Amino acid sequence: MEILIKDCLIGGAEKSILVSDGKISEVGKPKTTDYVINAKGMAALPGLVNTHTHLAMTMFRGMADDLPLSDWLNKHIWPAEGKYLGGEFCRTGSLLGCLEMIKSGTTCFADQYFFMDSTAEAVRESGLRAYLAQAVLDFKTPQYEAGDALKVAGRFLRNNPPDEMIKPMVGPHAPYTCCEETLIASKELAQKHAAMLHIHISETKSEAEQIKKEKGKRPVEYLDSIGFLGGNVLAAHCVYLNEHEIQLMKKNNTTISHNPTSNMKLASGVAPVAQMLAAGIPVTLGTDGCASNNNLDMFGEMRQAALLHKVAALDPTAVSARQALQMATTNAYKSLGLNLGLEVGRDADIILVDLKKPHLRPVHNIESHLVYSASGADVDTVIVAGKILMERRQVKTLNEEEILEKAEEIKP
Repeated sequence: MEILIKDCLIGGAEKSILVSDGKISEVGKPKTTDYVINAKGMAALPGLVNTHTHLAMTMFRGMADDLPLSDWLNKHIWPAEGKYLGGEFCRTGSLLGCLEMIKSGTTCFADQYFFMDSTAEAVRESGLRAYLAQAVLDFKTPQYEAGDALKVAGRFLRNNPPDEMIKPMVGPHAPYTCCEETLIASKELAQKHAAMLHIHISETKSEAEQIKKEKGKRPVEYLDSIGFLGGNVLAAHCVYLNEHEIQLMKKNNTTISHNPTSNMKLASGVAPVAQMLAAGIPVTLGTDGCASNNNLDMFGEMRQAALLHKVAALDPTAVSARQALQMATTNAYKSLGLNLGLEVGRDADIILVDLKKPHLRPVHNIESHLVYSASGADVDTVIVAGKILMERRQVKTLNEEEILEKAEEIKP
C-alpha cells in the first residue's frame, strides 16, 4: 500500500512523504497516490522509542504512590504481582500500554517483565515494534520457581525468533537480584540467540552501596569485571555512576536508558546524563513502568529530561531540547539498530504532531515546541512499517473501548 503524507513540516519546511511497501520512497513533492493524508500544519517525525518500561504494569497505575523504592517494591508491587500476575492479566495490561503508546506517538519500545509471551501477543495485535525481555530473577516469582528463570527465558527466545517487528531479549533484573552465575548465564543465553540484554543498574544509592559492600566494586565496575557489559546490553537508570563507571560504559559501548520521571517520583536521584552525553554515550529515554511514572508519554519524558538536568546543574544550557529529542529518537535508533528517520530508504515509522493548537503557536522552533510544549495528546497520526495504526486520533489496530473496559474489569 502506498501512502502520501501531504504538506507536512520537516525541519520547518513544508514537504510531502511517499510511503511504499513499508519504506519511505520519496520526500519532497512526490506524485499523488490512492491514499492521501492531509498533514498541513503538522510536524512529521520518525517514531519515538521508549527504551525502558514494564508494559503490563499499566494495571498497577496509581497504586502505592509516594513511597521509597524499597517499600514500593517489597511491600506493595511485588505482593500485588504475586496475587494478580498471569498470562491474561499481562496481556490486558500490555494491550492497554500499546494503546497508550500509539496514542502518544511511541512506535517502538523495550520491555522487561513477566509472562512475556502474552506481551508479544499484544504487540503483534497492535502493530508496534518491540524489544521484549523475559525477566530473570534468582528468587521465586509469579511465573516461575527459584532457579527456573533461565529456562523460562530460553523458552521465550525459542518461541519468539526475531523478526521485523519483535526482537526477544534476556532480562536479568539487576545485580542485586541476580547472582554472578545468573548474570553470566544470561549473557551466554543472549549470545547463543544473538539477542540483547536488558538490565537495571544503579537505580538507587542503597543499591550501589550494597553491591560495593558485597563485591568490593561499584555496580558498573563489578559488571565489567565479570565480562557482562557490552554492545548488546541495555542498562536502565544508571543514576549513581561515577566518572570511572561512565568511561567503562563508553568503553563497552553499553546503551543507557535514562528514566527521569520515574527517578524523580521515587526520589532515586539524578543520573549524570550531561556527563554521559559529554563522554559520547548515546543516552536514550525510557518511561519505566506506569506504577512509577505514571504514564507512557515520551513527550513528557523528553521535557522532564531537559528540565531536570538544568535545575540539577543550575545550568540552563544542560541537556538542550535537541539533545532530549535525540535521546527519544536518533540515539535510540543507533543503540537498537533501527533503520528509522525521514530519509528515503528508511523504514516508515512516522508520527504527525498537530501544531494547530494554542499551546503550539506561533511556531518559532519546532524542536523546542516538541520538547517543551507538546504532549502525546497532540499526536494526530501514527504509521509503523508503512501501516497506519492511528489516523486523526482514531486507533485502527486495537479496539480502544474494549481494552479500557477489560482493564477496569480486572484491575487489582
